[in-house]
Amino acid sequence: MSGLRVVSIGPSVTVQDQGRPGFVASGLSRGGAVDLLALSEGAALLGQCADLATLEMAGFGGVFKAERDLRIALTGAAMQASLDGAPLRWNASHAVPMGAELRIGAASSGGYGYLHLGGGVDAPMVMGARSTDLNSQIGRRVADGDLLPVGPDVGGPVGCVLDGASRDDGGTIRMVRSFQTPLFAKDELARFEATVFHRDMRGNRMGVRLKPQGAGFQAEGGLTVLSEIIMIGDVQMTGDGAPFVLLPEAQTTGGYPRIGTILPCDLPKLVQAPPDADLRFTFITLEEALDAERAFKAQLADLPRQIAPLIRAPGDVPDLLTYQLISGVARGDEEH
Repeated sequence: MSGLRVVSIGPSVTVQDQGRPGFVASGLSRGGAVDLLALSEGAALLGQCADLATLEMAGFGGVFKAERDLRIALTGAAMQASLDGAPLRWNASHAVPMGAELRIGAASSGGYGYLHLGGGVDAPMVMGARSTDLNSQIGRRVADGDLLPVGPDVGGPVGCVLDGASRDDGGTIRMVRSFQTPLFAKDELARFEATVFHRDMRGNRMGVRLKPQGAGFQAEGGLTVLSEIIMIGDVQMTGDGAPFVLLPEAQTTGGYPRIGTILPCDLPKLVQAPPDADLRFTFITLEEALDAERAFKAQLADLPRQIAPLIRAPGDVPDLLTYQLISGVARGDEEH
């Protein structure tokens, strides 16, 4: 068995895919990648399915050694990356020859970066997914010395770039109302939409706390809310009135009042926002939300058509001999 050897690793790196939907009634959250858009971007760069497992790196990556020729893609929060000392472009695919050292450092923006392998990480399949779910004790964090086995790679181009959707500068997050939204008075809802929030860096894969500029928000009769099913993207209002956004490893039931639910297509913008980015919320109708989700799915389907060649100076390409330079010249001669 060969693949990518972990020389050293950051404190919060796990194997993730699209998760395990359908088990909420049994007490297991969906899990999976925090930024599902990053999975589709990596799949487009490598020309493979978006349901393959990848490495999710929270804030910091690690040092890796290739034990076979590999194709990789880097998406999500931009991190400092190099191959045998030469810098690597983020939101791009690269060839990693056997024996090469890949270094991924701290995130320069955003919170979660993703390392994709051609063929995916061939981690054990548990309940239909390869995702690590620390809260449910499925799998564990990646550790120093681990060998990440790689699945069958269909092959394809490398040296490609994708201008990923911007989601590391905050902005407006769309929400729909829930059954508990009426627990908040109309003036509280209006103040919620008018308030600027910032991410609290103490968040994790269970959820992230938001800090409002000004007083917190209270629900009428919030202490009498019964515990009921909750979903990813629900915005709970904690005891001090600060919103807490539930993420893939959140519990499946809860009793805090929920002011609304964030659209799945807008969650990447929230989880990748840096602490100093301004975040605002706006309520939209269910019909508008469905239109937004349909547009997002169309955007994902169009990603492969947005791939472009990564142009670099030959001296900056450590794996230059892995590229099909001759065929490129031949095609050019034929055109003339």
